[in-house]
Formats: sequence, C-alpha cells, structure tokens
Amino acid sequence: MDVRQHRIRNFCIIAHIDHGKSTLADRLLEATGAISEREMKEQTLDDMDLERERGITIKSHAIRMKHDPPDGGDEGYVFNLIDTPGHVDFSYEVSRALKACEGALLLVDAAQGIEAQTISTVYQALEHDLKIIPVLNKIDLPSARPDAVAQSIEDLTGDPAEDILRISAKTGEGTGELLDAITERVPPPEGNADAPLRALIFDSVYDTYRGTVVYARLFDGTLKKQEGIRFMANKKEYDAEEIGTLHLGMNETDELRAGDVGYVIGSIKDTRDARVGDTITIQRDPAEEPIPGFEEPKPMVFSGVYPTDSDDFEDLRTALDKLQLNDASLTYEPETSGALGYGFRVGFLGLLHMEIIQERLYREFDLDIITTVPNVKYEVDTNEAGEKDTILVDSPEDFPHHGVVEKVREPYVLADIITPSDYIGNLMQLCENRRGEYGSQRWLDTERVKLQYELPLSEIVFDFYDTLKSVSRGYASFDYEVTGYRASDLVKLTILIDEDPIDALSTIVHRDKAYDVGRKLAKKLKELIPKQLFEIPVQASIGKRIVARETVKAKRKDVTAKCYGGDVSRKRKLLERQKEGKKRMKQVGSVDVPQEAFLAVLSMDED
Repeated sequence: MDVRQHRIRNFCIIAHIDHGKSTLADRLLEATGAISEREMKEQTLDDMDLERERGITIKSHAIRMKHDPPDGGDEGYVFNLIDTPGHVDFSYEVSRALKACEGALLLVDAAQGIEAQTISTVYQALEHDLKIIPVLNKIDLPSARPDAVAQSIEDLTGDPAEDILRISAKTGEGTGELLDAITERVPPPEGNADAPLRALIFDSVYDTYRGTVVYARLFDGTLKKQEGIRFMANKKEYDAEEIGTLHLGMNETDELRAGDVGYVIGSIKDTRDARVGDTITIQRDPAEEPIPGFEEPKPMVFSGVYPTDSDDFEDLRTALDKLQLNDASLTYEPETSGALGYGFRVGFLGLLHMEIIQERLYREFDLDIITTVPNVKYEVDTNEAGEKDTILVDSPEDFPHHGVVEKVREPYVLADIITPSDYIGNLMQLCENRRGEYGSQRWLDTERVKLQYELPLSEIVFDFYDTLKSVSRGYASFDYEVTGYRASDLVKLTILIDEDPIDALSTIVHRDKAYDVGRKLAKKLKELIPKQLFEIPVQASIGKRIVARETVKAKRKDVTAKCYGGDVSRKRKLLERQKEGKKRMKQVGSVDVPQEAFLAVLSMDED
C-alpha cells in the first residue's frame, strides 16, 4: 500500500430519518474547510427541495474533505464521505454505498434512541466488515438520555458505553474529536493500484449536456483520463473523457487510483447503462471478476398513473422519461383504462419512492395526475384447458379469470418493529389484522422492545406505516426486508358500476377480507357518484358472485308539480310515464365516475 493510499479514509454515516445526518455532514464540511461560510447552507448535500422539506436523503451523495492529522504531520488525511439514503425503499443503494466504504459513523439521537432502520443498516455494515464508530447526537437537548441510549448502543455493537462519542451536530460540539476518531479507527483502503481496474458504481446522475455522470469507488487498479472503460454487467464500452474527485463541485484530475472515490464522464447517454452496483474495468486489460453483489433494481410496488386531463398524456410520458434519466430504478409502460383513459403502469421501489415521484411530477412538471391503488407483483399458477402456466401479475386487470387460477403466491417480508413497551399490544393487534405471523420479541432496554413479524408485502405497502405511527403516537419505528413468495388465498375483487366493471377500481385482496373491503368500497362510492335520473347499482364481486351492493338512488324530478287538484289518475299517469322514461334512459344512459371515486380506495378506512 503506498503512502498516499494509507492516508485515505472512506466512510459513511448510518442514521435514522431526523437523527441529524445531514446536519453532521454540514459540520464536518465546515471543520475540514471543504466549504466556505458563503457557500454554507443547511443540508448542503441535499439538492432537492423535497429532501430539505422532509429532512430525508433521497439520492446518495459523496464529497471529499481534507483533515490535518492530529500528529501534526506534513501531509493531511483525505476523507471521502459517501452519504447514503435513509429510507428502507433505497436499501440496495445503501448496501452499495456501504460496500464503497471501510468505516461507518453510527449516529443515534440521544433523545429518541436506536430505531429499527438503524439496526438493519448496522447489520448490513457489519456484513461488509465496516469499522463502526458509535456517535451520540443531540446531547444538548433537554430530553436527551445519553447514558441510557449509550447502554443500548453497547448492547448492539459491543462498544463500551463510556467510549461512545457524544456530540451536537447543531452546535458543532465534539466535531474535532469525531474527525480524530475517523483518522484513528477507520482503516485505510486496501487494493493494488497496479492490478486490473475494478471500480464499484455507487451512484449516477444525469447531466443534460454531458450525459450520465458515474460516481465510483476504485478497489483495484488505476484509471487514466481518455482510457477506454467497460461496464462488466452489460458489456457496454465508452471512453473516460473526464475523470476527477468529488468536492462541493467536480474537480478534474488526470488519474484515479485504488482507494479513491471519484466521477467518470464518457458521453453515456442512458443511466441504465451505468447501473448502481456494476463494476467498471478498462478495455485494454480487463479484470476477470466483477465486484460481487450487483443486482438489477427490482420494483416492488406498482400503480397506474394517469393525467387528469387526457391531453397531458404526452407531457406525462416526457416527464417520466426525464425522471428515469436520474432514477434508473423507475420503470413504466403504457396502459389503458376504460374509465381513466391513457396512462402508464409505473413500478416503484416502495411507497416513499412512489410518493416522491408523484410530488416531483406535480412540482417540476406541473402535472395533475390520478394514481390507482398500489399493488405488488403476484405469481399466479393457471390451468386452462389442461395447459399449466405461471404468470406474474402486478395489476388487477391482468389477474386471470378465477376459474383458471390454481394457486396465487404473494411476496412476504420480515418486519422489525421497535417500540416503547406501552404500545406492544396496539402494534401486535395491527400486525395480526394485516395477516402477520408472530416471530419474536426482544427487549432492547427497560423501555423499548423489538418485535419481529412476517407480513405480506401487499398489507404494508399502502397505509401500514402511517397506522403504525398513529397507534404508537409516533414512537415506533419500522424496517423490513423481502424474504420471498408464499401461497395465499387471494382473489380479484371487481367493482361494477351500473353493471359495468371498472378496472381502475378493482383490487386483489385476501378472500377473508373481500366482503369487508367490498362493502366499505361500495358504501364510499355510493356517496361519491352523483345521482342520475335513474338508479345506479354499485357492486363488488368475486368472479360471478356479488359480495356487496349499494344503490345510488335516482334523482327525482317532480313531474306532478304542475297539477293543482283534479283527478288523482292524472298524477298517476304522469308518474307512470316518468317511470317508463327512466327505464329507456337506463338502457342508453352512461355513468360518469368522478375522479374522487378513484381516490376512494386510497382513503378507505381499513380498521
């Protein structure tokens, strides 16, 4: 290992949402002089307004800092901070960012304590053999419990409670000691600068003028400017037209060596060519094996996205194209609904990812959209006329007729819930209501418990997180990982309005819940569908069997208003004529379903 490589420290910050990760990154940038006072703003590494408003990191970032050594040596240390997203939806990006590091700061709020997501990420970091440095943040808060939280960190990581660093990212207290700890405890990167190039892509962004900018960590070899490079997963080849290191901006250099973190620009037109987790090598002397762990992004949640105005269809396509340039995990394909017209079937990593894309479509592209109820991907075994087949279904309208379905399998997750002991009963009841199977229960300290449940993914993608926060008064935290597919008794619940099936309102539910969901949905639609001059039946069916029905009563026009006295038979004749007219109208009439009805499924109370 050369002297230069010995002075590099690559690390990330592991923290739950709102535990102060972005604020700590700001203090580190200030303390190392990586940013001037004039350039300083809150959450410097968070580019999007959405990130600032919500206090979360959506896209991972990287920045290079220089720290003068505590021993007073001539040459300073180079710190590469690789910021990571802080939500379970982006767990694959987190795992690749961890892979690019040798150390991690475990940042825990001294008032809130360890959360479920934090534990999950710590276990990932330990799998990658990262050196964990536990750090207690927000010690200046009146509600801080530094001693109790330090003890729970000791139970998790094994570090003695008295050795855990205590800081305030807001005031900067303890930042100097933290920088010294990074220098002393995080090991320098290993790797041979003379070996064939192997660089891990941990992120990529799209530049309108220069194409895809790839962020990579070099494990072996040396990359020189203008060298021919190859992406090992898809064999695509480009020239490294510009390379450099990542400061607050991009600093161009002539070469990157093993241990460095930097960027590569090579007229890469499509971000899908430079997937997160792929390995870059050079064409003239390629590496034999890529860095292990590469996966294609797998959408877990699917929803129909339609413009409220059908004239905006092409604008929506253009917007999704542009969003996909910076987010290769976003997938979409055109689809048509009889009720909603032309739109797209969009695949998301999870509910937060879906929410962010919706918000960006509205803010950045000024589009009003309707989204159908989110669904997961099911495996369906069919047997039609003796021919057996297995198909993947992510939309209710693609669900086969119940007569040919043999078996349906749905994705399950292993969920970790950390909660104060007061709310154990509420949360266990919530999990039982969502078809959860109890796994284990472990006390983290005298007040907090970790519950483990196996749950169907379809039961948590919708409103599980909001309900969990509600029943625990905001104190519980939640994390999950997908474990595989399992057979379930699932059926397609079809909604019929005036005896016409409305695909956009249909959904896939467990048979035991079908009656309940159908009844609530029919009741909700009855309130939302405007009255016509004829009765409108609203029905929920499984196959040919109607499981729930409501009726939108006819609007009554008073045809006898002009009759003042006289024979009652005259009034009866007018009413009979009106009745006949309504029958004819029903034969030719159509019902316009308002947009609010398509949101009824989303706002339906499941409890």
